[in-house]
Amino acid sequence: MRAERKTLTRYTIESEHRHPGSTGDFSGLLNAVATAVKIISNQVSRGALAGTLGSAGVENVQGEVQKKLDLISNEVMIGETEWTGHLAAMASEEMEDVYPVPAAGRRGKYLLVFDPLDGSSNIDANISVGTIFSILRSPDPGAEPRVEHFLQPGAAQVCAGFALYGPSTMLILTTGDGVDGFTLDRDIGAFVLTHPQLRIPEDCGEFAINASNERFWEPPVRRYIQECLAGSTGPRGRDFNMRWIASLVAETYRILTRGGVFLYPRDSKEPAKPGRLRLLYECNPISFIVEQAGGGASTGRERVMEIQPASLHQRVPLILGSRNEVERIERYHRDQASGQGSAFDDSLFNSRSLFRIP
Repeated sequence: MRAERKTLTRYTIESEHRHPGSTGDFSGLLNAVATAVKIISNQVSRGALAGTLGSAGVENVQGEVQKKLDLISNEVMIGETEWTGHLAAMASEEMEDVYPVPAAGRRGKYLLVFDPLDGSSNIDANISVGTIFSILRSPDPGAEPRVEHFLQPGAAQVCAGFALYGPSTMLILTTGDGVDGFTLDRDIGAFVLTHPQLRIPEDCGEFAINASNERFWEPPVRRYIQECLAGSTGPRGRDFNMRWIASLVAETYRILTRGGVFLYPRDSKEPAKPGRLRLLYECNPISFIVEQAGGGASTGRERVMEIQPASLHQRVPLILGSRNEVERIERYHRDQASGQGSAFDDSLFNSRSLFRIP
């Protein structure tokens, strides 16, 4: 007998039934986001056939050149959620300011923040991209939405998720009770629960980092990477593999399914920027998911989910993945701060660098 398949709609309704007093607003909002994801997935899969590849010829608030699909995905997310009556306002990587739900419609109690197409620099190369989102409660649903309403630490998130547009389209979700993965069944047009209660192994043998920034890394990161590169002959006593996709959702999904650690650390390349990734709509939702799957998420100096946001598009360092590896990197940062060096010094890194032949 075929095992019964649980759709996202059933999953959200059953989840609300476990919470007396639920109004259905949350499940309605989540299903609206899922509809937006299906539409974006279709646009991404059609690619050049739909004429959606390439640059849009404009920059976003980050100073990044927007792809056509960035703008399309942003409009889809707004269009599919603003009319539901569940949201007070939205914020996106592609918009400078918050987007209040039009006053002519009914405003709800939730706030939605999202990166409509993470990894879009890879889209023309046909590499996996995705959508990241976070749901917050508005601290003052009756008031006109303001930036300050969105400046909540990651620990305040009601829900976080991301979609991955790869060989199959997946939706990864947490509401604070573990992490579940859904696969889009295109035959029935619904997301089906296929990966319940994902867990990240505490230890790993893989790391992901942009090696081109090697010369800008801080000593704790340099120390960690050099130990991984030394492999079985070094202090770790085992070999590591290196990965780098340059797509946060793809990196995260790989870690969710087989462990690993991802580093986009603070460096000296652009001293005015403490990090590269955006706190509210990239780091916080991904960190919530990773922690709920048993992993860790840190800047190297503090837990990401405890950072009090100072601005809508604030950037921070991000180190996430298998808990023991993240804790090791944090320990190396503490060692550096206290003046404790590593016996495994830079001379080895200089001879066994990613780019130098011994």
